[in-house]
This record gives sequence, structure tokens and C-alpha cells, in this order.
Amino acid sequence: MKESYWGYWLMLLGSFVIVILMLVSNITTKNTQDYYLVKETAQAAMIDAIDYGYYREYGELAINAEVFIESFVSRFSENVSLSTYQFDFYDIYECPPKVSVKVTSKSGTFSVMGDVNSFDIVNKVDAILELMPED
Repeated sequence: MKESYWGYWLMLLGSFVIVILMLVSNITTKNTQDYYLVKETAQAAMIDAIDYGYYREYGELAINAEVFIESFVSRFSENVSLSTYQFDFYDIYECPPKVSVKVTSKSGTFSVMGDVNSFDIVNKVDAILELMPED
């Protein structure tokens, strides 16, 4: 009888560990996906925001800040629900093109033994657009 209790406790402990691992895995997987989504979206939005008139006139790359923000939000919203994300755009330089974007994701809350926990994952990306010199 004593050995069967140990078996029950071992099964209970195993299921508790599996639940904790699933929660941690869900949070870290979401963070990785969000980081690459922010990085690739910022890169594509910077290319969309290139001011070709300025390039033709001065030979230097420049972006339009309003077009960048509009393109970033629309591209990002195609992939995720915007209700769980908060965007902060800072250090947007038009010439030379440099942007800094901070995206905060509001993850779901979960309750463990009466304690309500939530994690806000913050991803920061700094991007610089360069013109490759001709050989």
C-alpha cells in the first residue's frame, strides 16, 4: 500500500512538471516568433518607406517616417491580432535611415494556486538601412 502512494505522488509531480514546462514553452516560443516578426516587418517597412525623390536628387537614402509607421503597423497586423500588442516608435531618423521600434506583447494571464500571473514580453529592434557601394 505504501508503494502505491509513492506511485500516485510521482504521477502527480510528473503532471505538475509537464504543466509548468508547457507554460514556459508557450511563453518562450511566442517571444522568439515576435522578435523575428518585428525584425522582418521593420526591414520590409523601411524598404517601403524609401523616398526615391530624395535619392534621385541627392544620391543618399532617406525614408519617410509616416510611411514607415503606416507600413509597419499594416504589415504587423496582417500576421497577428493588434489588440494584444503595444507599439512604441522612437529614434526615427529619415536621413540616414534609422528606426528603433519597441513592441510589447500582453500575454495571457494564468492562475497558479490563487496567484494570478502575467508576462509582458518586450522586443526592441534597431534597424539601419544602408546603401551597398557599387564595385
